[in-house]
Amino acid sequence: METTREAAHKDLHDKTVHQLNQLLEKSYDAEKGYKQAIKETESTRLQRFFQDRAAVRSQFATELHDALHSLNEEPTTTGSTTAALHRTWMDVKTKFTSDNEEAILEECIRGEKASLEDYKEALKAETILTEVKPIIEKQMLSIEQTLNTVKRLEDI
Repeated sequence: METTREAAHKDLHDKTVHQLNQLLEKSYDAEKGYKQAIKETESTRLQRFFQDRAAVRSQFATELHDALHSLNEEPTTTGSTTAALHRTWMDVKTKFTSDNEEAILEECIRGEKASLEDYKEALKAETILTEVKPIIEKQMLSIEQTLNTVKRLEDI
């Protein structure tokens, strides 16, 4: 028979797995979004920036994937349908706007803000096992830095 403490730990474990899989899905989405942004801009400076961000998000996915495996769980392997629609919207929007790079940066800001909120929510809910919190906190800080950088790029 399962004790109350064991049941609580199992519940926390299950919630952690759910949160990690959601963040993993978002990491896949962001990586694909940055790869799409590379195709949509002619600026080599922005292409390098987006390539770097895609690589960072790929690293996030690896870290989350590894965390799920350390919990003996199977990680999700795809992004979300919503993000695929967002990338299609970004593609359409950039084709019909005169300032392609500004439109791309605006969409990057929107995506980074959404990611940041997802990470904050995961940490605020206190439904994460303590051993994975440092991973989420580190990734969240990186997203905050990226958001600030993209905002500066948009201002230029």
